[in-house]
Amino acid sequence: TRRRFTLTQYLIEQRRRFPTASGDFNALLLDVALACKAIARTVAFGDLGSMLGQPAPEVTTTVNVQGEEQKKLDVISNEYFTQMTEWGGHLAGMASEEMDHPYQIPATLQRGKYLLVFDPLDGSSNIDVNVTVGSIFSVLRAPQDVIDSGRDVVEADFLQPGAQQLAAGYALYGPTTMLVLTVGSGVAGFTLDPNLGQFMLTHPNLQIPEDTHEFAINASNSRFWEAPVKRYVDECLAGKTGARGKDFNMRWIASMVAEAHRILMRGGVFLYPRDTKDASKHGRLRLLYEANPVGMIIEQAGGRASTGREPVLSVKPTELHQRIGFVFGSKNEVERIERYHREPGAYKDDANPLFAERSLFRD
Repeated sequence: TRRRFTLTQYLIEQRRRFPTASGDFNALLLDVALACKAIARTVAFGDLGSMLGQPAPEVTTTVNVQGEEQKKLDVISNEYFTQMTEWGGHLAGMASEEMDHPYQIPATLQRGKYLLVFDPLDGSSNIDVNVTVGSIFSVLRAPQDVIDSGRDVVEADFLQPGAQQLAAGYALYGPTTMLVLTVGSGVAGFTLDPNLGQFMLTHPNLQIPEDTHEFAINASNSRFWEAPVKRYVDECLAGKTGARGKDFNMRWIASMVAEAHRILMRGGVFLYPRDTKDASKHGRLRLLYEANPVGMIIEQAGGRASTGREPVLSVKPTELHQRIGFVFGSKNEVERIERYHREPGAYKDDANPLFAERSLFRD
């Protein structure tokens, strides 16, 4: 049988490309993997461990900085990430979707040269109905003055474009637990072996097909979509008789990490675009905790990640919990959506986007 690499062995192989590397980077990623194993174990017990999605009794408020109700598992998963990564001496600080402000490494512990940002439990609204959830994370290098002085981190230290990420990944808690990771040289998928307690390399070089016939979007928001998104979805729904000349399937799980994994495995496109539902927000998903890490993974696998208007990894964050429109997946579909944003006048913005006029000509 073919020998499988463990996550540790994979990271050692990757480190050999950098002879002067200290090993801190690998150690940090293994700490993150340990946190993901702990979350997977807790999720797997479900209601047997009284961990399903009721509001957390141990916090004074059940609403996080995003204005969303915190579940028990949101709080517990956040604690796993902080407690299992703060002690190793590799981090200068952390930022989490569940915390208002940056997390400081305790003064009694050694501080390092990396920053960790994470969404500890993406899709937690699905936990009560046993639908796949996951964790998303990325690693940044701390500013040099933070490394030199060991000072407390501030919000501005984390406001780096996604292109500066050193690593990104997600864990998927589904029928099997998987860890999908990029350290800047492609994307690898690891499956948790429950007998060994080890993440084993099962998908060594994940690639997203350039073309697809699947798209994922929350159609209940159609009345708020901008014209380019209406045009794209309308053409997909028209199928073989429309401008695209082929049928599409629509998917929507309401767990972005699950959507990203499906697309990584077989192609597709995901849209959570900027819309007019709340004019004060430029999108729904979080740039630092969701769009940037998923964007890095998608692009390392040959796909494309975009705001609809520009590459998401080029966006300079302006605040820790910034929201953004996000479109990612099969390269040719995302590029088409970007083109529609550049030429929105080509679509007649009818009151009902699902029954707009269609061209007789296919492109």
